[in-house]
Amino acid sequence: MLQIVLEASGFEPFWVARGDEAMEAFRAHKPDLVLLDLMLPGRDGVDVCRDLRAESDVPIVMLTAKSDTSDVVEGLEAGADDYVAKPFKTQELLARIKTRLRRASTSAEDPSTLRIGDLVIDVDAHTVHRGAQAIALTPLEFDLLLALARKPRQAFTRELLLQEVWGYRHPGDTRLVNVHVQRLRSKIEPDPERPQIIVTVRGVGYRAGTPEQQ
Repeated sequence: MLQIVLEASGFEPFWVARGDEAMEAFRAHKPDLVLLDLMLPGRDGVDVCRDLRAESDVPIVMLTAKSDTSDVVEGLEAGADDYVAKPFKTQELLARIKTRLRRASTSAEDPSTLRIGDLVIDVDAHTVHRGAQAIALTPLEFDLLLALARKPRQAFTRELLLQEVWGYRHPGDTRLVNVHVQRLRSKIEPDPERPQIIVTVRGVGYRAGTPEQQ
């Protein structure tokens, strides 16, 4: 059913029904996005997600049952960018897919280089460096870092980050933001337990800066 819907929307889907066939199919078809059900025979969807993320920064959108709260968090921690709870409307799924396929647009007012803490962001090249060291981020992690770096004095609520990075126009699940901030901190912070690049603003959300600037 999903294959028919996606084809009607201009996509070229290829699907497999088993988790233990996913990686072979992924390597063969090199898709622009992976739509991944968490409940799969042969291999668990969370394990497949970890394998995908270990070798690719391809956008991953999970499909999960509403009651699977722990599975949602586990899937996001494994590297999924977003998730859609079943049952879902076709238009909602298509909107999530299109958002993840559309990288963060650059503004004419954006400088070619932005700084956040001691990181240097090359906006056009979509790269991040600390000194001579390149830091590998997924497209979504880059978009999240860029959103904060563009407005270094602003404290972002989780809802605002959902809109800026995930494209939600309605209240969404703020677990997406929390999990991805944690994943991003693990890559960019010298000490993730004492973050200085992405700072928590108590009662609000997150901002760029250092604890002294809070």
